[in-house]
Amino acid sequence: DLTYVRVEKSWHYICLFVDLYNREIIGHSAGPNKDAPLVYQALSTVKADLRQIQLFHTDRGNEFKNKTIDEALDTFNIKRSLSMKGCPYDNAVAEATFKIIKTEFVKGKYFESLEQLKLELDDYVHWFNYLRIHGTLGYLSP
Repeated sequence: DLTYVRVEKSWHYICLFVDLYNREIIGHSAGPNKDAPLVYQALSTVKADLRQIQLFHTDRGNEFKNKTIDEALDTFNIKRSLSMKGCPYDNAVAEATFKIIKTEFVKGKYFESLEQLKLELDDYVHWFNYLRIHGTLGYLSP
């Protein structure tokens, strides 16, 4: 999913892919536009073998449902799953993850540049995946 973050005087976006199995953030990106290249960039950061990913679940935003992303998913034989129209509960894990990020990472921060946001996001994702404990995982890290 995507969320917005203030960078200097304009809105930028963060895209995250969360593994439902262990709540690990397996892919992420940040950029000035809410579009397919931002999603594609996040997909390119996934370190796992993309052929092992069985399902790609998103909301119905144009940044996720387009030719670029369709071709990437087809290349790796990843099935697509879309949230039902008007049902935010279908994407609850992503929304909960963004609430955590807004509280722990974004709140009270001032990002002077996209480069700063990207660097600090990389650090946060590492901390989130390897050090932060998660109640849904029995108070272990992913």
